[in-house]
Amino acid sequence: MTEPPGGSAHLDEVTALALLNYGHYTAMRVDERRVRGLSWHLDRLMRDCRRVFDAELDPDWVRHLIRRALTETPRSIVVRVSVFDPALELSHPGADARPQLLVTTRAAAPVPLPALRLQSSAYRRELPEVKHVGLFGSLHRRRIAQRNGFDDVVFTDADGTLSEAATSNIGFLDGDRIVWPQADCLAGVTMRLISESHGGQVSTAALTLSQVADMDAAFVTNAVVGIRSVSAIDGIQWPAGHPVLHTLRQQYATIPAEPL
Repeated sequence: MTEPPGGSAHLDEVTALALLNYGHYTAMRVDERRVRGLSWHLDRLMRDCRRVFDAELDPDWVRHLIRRALTETPRSIVVRVSVFDPALELSHPGADARPQLLVTTRAAAPVPLPALRLQSSAYRRELPEVKHVGLFGSLHRRRIAQRNGFDDVVFTDADGTLSEAATSNIGFLDGDRIVWPQADCLAGVTMRLISESHGGQVSTAALTLSQVADMDAAFVTNAVVGIRSVSAIDGIQWPAGHPVLHTLRQQYATIPAEPL
């Protein structure tokens, strides 16, 4: 992949991203120009670029564009790096790709955020191991959940096992142990960081709704919110202030952030 000149995105380039909707991204919270798990975010961008575009991505160029986007921004922001090729056509996506980068920012919300109430929905993202821009199915089910009075959605596989939330991983607490769903889903950067910081008290298992009803607490994770409590899935309820969730947040806060 050659390095584009950089600068503000042109309208026709952004339009191409909106109309073709083919690409991938990562989103990260930047505090004081540092990011927890930055190396993993960059690794994911490079890996997904090979998978989606058969092209290489220069991580140093990504860091350069992020640093430039941080000029005169708040101390804590959310940065999204989208990778797409504005020259690809809807009728010919198999052409050789020359991916470009779109770096966008928004102010980061204070954390922790209030607990979530989730509605379950049978759905599996396409290429769930890739953090791609094809979010229609996820957002449509999030909309349905919110119209039904919930805050967000959690997906189940065809056999009824839980996999992930719309834009987050979901985890459960069995005593002091974290249990992640064993399913086809994206292994998020924050999920990996939390697993490492929590030591050996981590496992995966195929989990159905009836099984998670016996868990002590539930939570979602992503790089923007860190760890957010889940107070309910459908009619199953958990305490939002479980003490181990507080411990997880403390452990996550102590993870060294990498400089950009």
